[in-house]
Amino acid sequence: MTADPTLVVVGAGHVAASVARALRRRGFAGPVVLLGDEPVGPYQRPMLSKERLADGGDAGLWLLDPEWCAAHDVTLRTGSPVERISAGTAEVLLADGTSVPADLVVLATGGRPRRLPGVDGDRVHTIRTLADSDRLRERLAPGRRIGVLGGGFLGTEIAAAAVTRGAEAVLFDLDPVLLARALGSEIGSAVTALHRSRGVDLRLGRPVTGVHARPDGVDVLTGAGTETVDDLVVCIGIEPNTEVAVRSGLVVGNGVEVDAAGRTSIPTVFAAGDVAAHDHPRYGRVRVEHVDVAQQQAAAIAKTVAGTPAAFADPHWFWTDQFELNVQGLGLAAVRPGDEVVPRGDLAALDGTVFWLREGRLVAAASVERGEEISVARELIDLEVAVRAEQLADESVELDGLLELDGAGV
Repeated sequence: MTADPTLVVVGAGHVAASVARALRRRGFAGPVVLLGDEPVGPYQRPMLSKERLADGGDAGLWLLDPEWCAAHDVTLRTGSPVERISAGTAEVLLADGTSVPADLVVLATGGRPRRLPGVDGDRVHTIRTLADSDRLRERLAPGRRIGVLGGGFLGTEIAAAAVTRGAEAVLFDLDPVLLARALGSEIGSAVTALHRSRGVDLRLGRPVTGVHARPDGVDVLTGAGTETVDDLVVCIGIEPNTEVAVRSGLVVGNGVEVDAAGRTSIPTVFAAGDVAAHDHPRYGRVRVEHVDVAQQQAAAIAKTVAGTPAAFADPHWFWTDQFELNVQGLGLAAVRPGDEVVPRGDLAALDGTVFWLREGRLVAAASVERGEEISVARELIDLEVAVRAEQLADESVELDGLLELDGAGV
């Protein structure tokens, strides 16, 4: 490898922007090349179902500007899909037949929305790109009836955006409680009540048995009958984009398999973000679709590349905005049956936190409008502080005081 190796990021999203900035902060002197298949540079993907969808604004949307890239020897090539990585010849081969020298590669190809087989047309939507968000926003208008298939983070955010923009929203999900699998039934029940109170028509607990798209609408078939909507947004998860990895000879399972440092089965190739199934010290091998995890993985890779070996071991943190409320989760991949569930605050009033305890140690937390308690929970988890359920539940107990008690040996 050369004294100043060239690093290429395949994919121009959050991972690419985070790797580029972190490498330059750490003094990495080699050329950095970002290859993206979209026609635009890195942007804030979470905004696509939040601010961008709500009002079309672009404040804070872009992650890298051309001036910064030019000043820091970072080359951004948009519209450049990659065919495969050739570690043996130290290059990345593009779909157009050209190649880019690459001593080190970070694979960050993300994922693509799962679709309904045989169901397409102008009135059936998914949302993953900036163009998807802008196209959907035009449909969220007064007088239109918008169907949303899937009650996870994306589906609930889109339903909220629809009614906020004056459209009707009908949300279909097999689970009886929104977000219960991601955040637990306590937080999920609060979010479900919030959506009902804001006018979202929730069709929960029944399977969707068929979807028929027509030029003038979409029919959604359930056990209770047929619902006709003007447009249907399909939010049933993503599939990792592993095609480049497979063609490059990397080990792939549920994503590209990497160690805690983000390194793949080829030592000069790393992977991060939605495509990476990383080996986490707390959770085992897991693939996570949250932007904070992608950024933390990118930071660990940048440290390793810049000469300080690092591993991503943080509790997984994520957030969602539901109407005007902020909901956060931390470490929920660690929750097991039998963990003690401890509520704090008034979740019915959309103001509280839920903690999960195991053997006197905090393993996870989720909150509505209490981000500061999630921040303390992160420290309690990291430091493995001994806590009791009654301490967490008691609102008169300052949570950050539990850190001081632990340090004092109490």
